Amino acid sequence: MSCSEALQAAKVYRQLLKSVKKHIPKEDSKKRFKEYVTDEFRNNSTLSDPSSVHHKIKLARGYTILLNSVHHHKDLLFSYNIAVDRTDEMKRILGKSAASVGLQLPDVYQP
Repeated sequence: MSCSEALQAAKVYRQLLKSVKKHIPKEDSKKRFKEYVTDEFRNNSTLSDPSSVHHKIKLARGYTILLNSVHHHKDLLFSYNIAVDRTDEMKRILGKSAASVGLQLPDVYQP
């Protein structure tokens, strides 16, 4: 593997792990998926054929795009569904907005 291919592989590997960390919900599934990704990158680190290296990098990039796209699609479906109670979603969005400027939403009194 040449230097540029190694850099590409490292970049794709970091992006894929970041997507797994962000979009895979359960810790047990997340751990297994991260282990699988790590094992695949380690097993294929000795490939010398440039076409197979490019194929593996393209495959990993595709998985990264798939994870990000599925998560974004789920968010869009949830945001456009008017039949769903969106109060929790709105609280989450407001909490994120408040946190981005260093504020915290007050707790609502529940009698």
